[in-house]
Amino acid sequence: MKKLFSVLLSVLLLVSLTGCLSGNYENGDLYIFLPGEYLSDEVVEQFEYEYHVKVYVTTFDSNESMYTKLLGGTVYDILIPSDYMIERLISEKMVQKLDKSKIPNMSVLDEQVLGLDFDPENDYSVPYFWGNAGICYDTTQIDEEDVESQGWEVMRNTKYAGMIYMYDSIRDAFMMAEKALGYSMNTDDPDELNAAYEWLAQISKTMSPAFVTDEIIDGLSYGEKAMGFVYSGDAALILSENEDMAFYAPEEGTNYFVDAMVIHKDAKNVENAYNFINYIIDYDAAFENAVFVGYTSSNAEVLQDITMEGGDFEGNDAYIPREMNENDEVFHNNEDLLKVISEMWVKIKNTK
Repeated sequence: MKKLFSVLLSVLLLVSLTGCLSGNYENGDLYIFLPGEYLSDEVVEQFEYEYHVKVYVTTFDSNESMYTKLLGGTVYDILIPSDYMIERLISEKMVQKLDKSKIPNMSVLDEQVLGLDFDPENDYSVPYFWGNAGICYDTTQIDEEDVESQGWEVMRNTKYAGMIYMYDSIRDAFMMAEKALGYSMNTDDPDELNAAYEWLAQISKTMSPAFVTDEIIDGLSYGEKAMGFVYSGDAALILSENEDMAFYAPEEGTNYFVDAMVIHKDAKNVENAYNFINYIIDYDAAFENAVFVGYTSSNAEVLQDITMEGGDFEGNDAYIPREMNENDEVFHNNEDLLKVISEMWVKIKNTK
């Protein structure tokens, strides 16, 4: 009898697994909209298997393009924007207030990513990844003393003309200029914005920068350029691929960013969204995801384990976040400011 029961159980498990792998997603769908390669396929597949939910992942290349698509009427269940865009989505009532009782794993999150200005009580957002931005450079070609003594100004050092990358990202570029000049990265003062414009135009005119997005990872890893303005998560992957690379966040300050999960106001699969959010910040999924993506995990235990002796990012200066210093800031939403600097950015990239 016991043998028969064991055989039957094996058959049932096989049927269950086969059904799931062959598309038997009886618990419905989940639509996620996120930036770039920001989610491990293995994590998605494991979630699909455990919850019998089919996950559809769509990517965007900027917070602004994500917002434009939402305005066009496209509906997703989960969005993963950055801090300032979440602030905008909340103000425009485009995301749902969360039922935190359905996300018990919020208790595992690092306190450094909670309670920030864009969502002080985390009523709408659950932190996913976080980090800052800095200078990633090849120590065999770029002088470390230049980087650390000049900070952001090293990006204008003509000794390195033709050797640099810059993200094709408006707010990030202006952040770099504003911090170099001693301003707030949220400034909307016309004189300060004009000074930042001139600072960036000088880079475009004298440094022959390559304006890129995700290409910066392979470009720096394989030596196509020697230095770039890089997000810490991208830099962590670059450092893990190339031992000659280093990362430095200038003391003049940088952006302290948090990308977080929110539920769209018109989400059709809300329960699946809650299940996924709670699942993705649990230890196993968060660990797998952090190793795959390279950005700093919001799970406090994962962050500790992944950076300890023997961890995947042990000694990786880009992955290990610094405490926010007095010059670091979080971006705030300002639509009028974005319009102004967007027009300036077009001119900057066309400066010769």
